Amino acid sequence: MVHRLLPGRLLKPWLRLNANRARQTPLAAYLRALEPLLGMAVARAPMMALDLEMTGLDPRRDQLLSIGLVPIEAGELVLAGARQVLVRIDAGVGHSATLHGIVDSELAQAMTQSQAMDWLLTQTRGRLLVAHNAPLDLSFIRRRMQLDHGLGLTLPAVDTLRLERRRLLRQAQDLTQGSLRLGACRGRYGLPGYAGHHALGDALACGELLLAQLSAMGDGLTVAELLRLSS
Repeated sequence: MVHRLLPGRLLKPWLRLNANRARQTPLAAYLRALEPLLGMAVARAPMMALDLEMTGLDPRRDQLLSIGLVPIEAGELVLAGARQVLVRIDAGVGHSATLHGIVDSELAQAMTQSQAMDWLLTQTRGRLLVAHNAPLDLSFIRRRMQLDHGLGLTLPAVDTLRLERRRLLRQAQDLTQGSLRLGACRGRYGLPGYAGHHALGDALACGELLLAQLSAMGDGLTVAELLRLSS
């Protein structure tokens, strides 16, 4: 992820450079709007919990099926702003329908892959992305941006899975199989179970987890520091 590879002092120049490379596109506007957030206190920073449902796990071969977004403002989930969209694919949904429940007939009038990516960048402009196992979601975004804009960028994002992994290792707890799944992470904070593999539901579950994690971490973090901790 970009914030794993770049020291904090280099992230602003990276954003500026790639915003200029992206020219007048939704990607350019997204990158420019992200820069002012880096020095902001996390408690005040506008964020967006994100989840993607895909036909599989390989961004070179598989495609987006749905996008779920839940805004976070001043440490609270904004349910009135929650959104989910379906995304049209080139072929049939196939066996992945048994996981996410999306069938081919629902996708006939859905956004194209390119339209969905521009919609995502517009909806999340000026907000810090939050996802559970963020590298997977970001790899599909990166692939789409490469195809649409010629820039395969991994966007900065807070990864609730990595935050939880760091916490457990610091407490010398064993990382058993499944212990970092979203439901297992939520359970350690007393959050209720939820039905997974639904983009909006997963985004909401991720946002709730982040707020619980931040409450346990205490005040004082900046966005740049939170990105470093989740890298």
